Amino acid sequence: MISTALKFSSQSLNQFLKNSMELDEDKVVLNNLIENNGELPQSNQNKVVVSLINIEQETARPFRNKAVPLNNGNYANVSLSERYNLYVLISANFDDYEETLKFLDAVILFFQINPCLDSRNFSNIPAGLTKVEFDIEKIAYHQMHSLWTAMGAKYQPSVVYKMRLITMQGNQTITFNTGVSQTSNNVKQ
Repeated sequence: MISTALKFSSQSLNQFLKNSMELDEDKVVLNNLIENNGELPQSNQNKVVVSLINIEQETARPFRNKAVPLNNGNYANVSLSERYNLYVLISANFDDYEETLKFLDAVILFFQINPCLDSRNFSNIPAGLTKVEFDIEKIAYHQMHSLWTAMGAKYQPSVVYKMRLITMQGNQTITFNTGVSQTSNNVKQ
């Protein structure tokens, strides 16, 4: 589901950029900033690069029933779904600095207009995703410097977004329970 959410978000952003800037070619790529050998990926040149930088499990859980009713009146206990927040770095990697700023501005505008990607606004949302919410992350200068240094990359103008509540469900049946078919009201006095 992580890959699905990132691809869908990147494709939606790409379509927005193509429409708003009247472009024919794709400008958004989902990729690493640096290859394992330390080199810059050629596919990132003159593109907006979306990179996953962190995954965090959502710990605030409402009560969820793990018993799923079956057709025969019994119940299956399934593993609970878990929710995750994904942190994505979106950087503009263009030869011309003005183009870099223009695309970064358009990225921020896209997420301002679309803080939530769901089926009401995006009919092509993949099965399994109900919605993806985006919050801009406030990152101090020294934190951003540390992030880029840890990735081994030279700084590019960028922004970090938190993609909220990506649901992962294993659909593993743990046990089966028999449903109650009748009750007795025998009370001894």
